[in-house]
Amino acid sequence: MRRRDFLAALALSTTSAGLLSACASGRDDPAQAPVPAPVDAGRLTQVTLRVGDQKGNSRSLLRSAGLDDFPYAVQWATFPSGPPLLEAVSADAIDLGGVGNTPPLFAAAAGAKMKIIAASKGNVASDALVVLPNSPLQGRDQLRGRKIAVAKGSSAHGQILLTLRAAGLTVDDVELVFLQPSDALGAFKQGSVDAWAIWDPYFSQIQLESGARVIADGQGTANGLSFQVAGTAALADAGRNTAIADYLVRLAKAQRFADGNREQRAQAWSADTGLRIEVTRRATGLGPDLPVPLDDAVIRSEQELADAFVAAKEIPRRFEFAEFADNRFAPQLAAV
Repeated sequence: MRRRDFLAALALSTTSAGLLSACASGRDDPAQAPVPAPVDAGRLTQVTLRVGDQKGNSRSLLRSAGLDDFPYAVQWATFPSGPPLLEAVSADAIDLGGVGNTPPLFAAAAGAKMKIIAASKGNVASDALVVLPNSPLQGRDQLRGRKIAVAKGSSAHGQILLTLRAAGLTVDDVELVFLQPSDALGAFKQGSVDAWAIWDPYFSQIQLESGARVIADGQGTANGLSFQVAGTAALADAGRNTAIADYLVRLAKAQRFADGNREQRAQAWSADTGLRIEVTRRATGLGPDLPVPLDDAVIRSEQELADAFVAAKEIPRRFEFAEFADNRFAPQLAAV
């Protein structure tokens, strides 16, 4: 489809998105942010979309699929993990970005000015708890009293909580050492912590570089979800809202392209991050995240995870995850 034809279709579907969003989510959401009318192709060229990313993620994905020819300007900002990215979203320092399943829970509990606008699901095998090859730990039931490195508020934080619960343990039975991945990597290699809760590409990297062993992964506990999250100010702005619709469609197409072209994806990922091709090939081989509807099943799964954090007193108050979901872009994404 030529660009002007796509933009015309985009304008039509965005107009209907506000009417369809309640049906798509199965609820009448009073917290739904207002849906502005779409802008035309001429005005869209004047829009600047500020996108938060983690190294090697969305930008690399779009580039490797040849879908980074945006009809608007894009300013990229790179973050080490999801929590600081969402702080920037809430502060209107960026318009949207991609994060794992846990960062939105902490942001929502803090009353962040954001909405979850799209969902993806990946292989839960890379949501792993690893130890060094000479570690005496053989399983999750041996974690009592151990130091575990994890990025606070990250998807790995949620995964370690569920891993402990499955082993009959709580966070009070271990010592969580909150470190960003770059710092946790060194601490893990030096033996300053007993285990590391991590995700790809760090998971593949540490296995190839240090022979790290997996003592627990996300099978049976993790939901494998990740999200695109936008600030309410961006969603209320006609130009940025239209650009976000186009961006999400491109990202969903890029995810599907990566699934069918894994070697090309691995090569681009390696080039963009400096990671060895062996690392990105291994990570890509586990399977990319693929778009899924932001439906009741997704919302229910995230609510269960949020409630687990509240029960563990990691999040101070209960909240309804559904109040932070916005399905205005469901019609465009369903057509991908």
